[in-house]
Amino acid sequence: MVNRLSNPPPRRGRLPGEAGAATVQVQSLTRGLSLLEALARAERGLTLTDLSQRVELAPSTTHRLLATLEKMGYVYQGGELGRWYVGLQAFTVGTSFLANRDFVAQSHPYMRRLMEQSGETANLGILDGTEAVFIDQVQCREMMRTIVKLGSRVPLHASGVGKAIFAALPDDEIEAILKVKGLPRITGNTITSPETMWSAIRVIRQRGWSFDDEEHALSTRCVAAPFYNEHAEVLGAISIAGPSSRLPDERIKQLGPLVAHIAEDLTHRLGGRWPHGR
Repeated sequence: MVNRLSNPPPRRGRLPGEAGAATVQVQSLTRGLSLLEALARAERGLTLTDLSQRVELAPSTTHRLLATLEKMGYVYQGGELGRWYVGLQAFTVGTSFLANRDFVAQSHPYMRRLMEQSGETANLGILDGTEAVFIDQVQCREMMRTIVKLGSRVPLHASGVGKAIFAALPDDEIEAILKVKGLPRITGNTITSPETMWSAIRVIRQRGWSFDDEEHALSTRCVAAPFYNEHAEVLGAISIAGPSSRLPDERIKQLGPLVAHIAEDLTHRLGGRWPHGR
């Protein structure tokens, strides 16, 4: 007669309890990523209560996950209200996407082409929160040049690159930025009226390029156009900038379509979809 054990040993492979532990780990990872995504969508950070409500988790669970993410540098807490924000480590991981896509390198030949055909300095800017940041430049050969420092920031409502990106955003995002930042005056030409800004946005969307008429810096004019990803979502903008003396109104009318045309070519080069007409 065969002696059958009442508690046979487990089969080789996954041990008892491993399946449950793995499920808990995956669930924690999913929840942690959902927290990061919610924080990334919030421009001014979120309190623990707001964040737990958005991701539909108990405050205690949310706090435990945030504590782990904070130790790893993916989030941090600051401000009087104790709001949570996306941390530097999340930025470091995110920027690897641009490196892998070789974003700047692919854009550079188009900027050089823009400089050659316009005779003015070409710039590349991307959106960062509620501002545009310059990340690349091709200087012109003129003695008088309009040069911006790489890494410098400009407002969305009062710069060529900024207005091009601004107009390419969904209306609700524009409304949110206007509510947070407003339209502060920088020069006498800065647009400070919401009605005027919305009118300018409609024009930019229709023709595919923006115009900065000494709105950010006196004696400087700028023309810019956005470029897009495969979902027709704005990735950034390219621009040309120069002294107002070299960029009268008639010259602006010629350069606008040129910048838009090159931005469209860049969009296609990046595998994107150009949403404007020709």
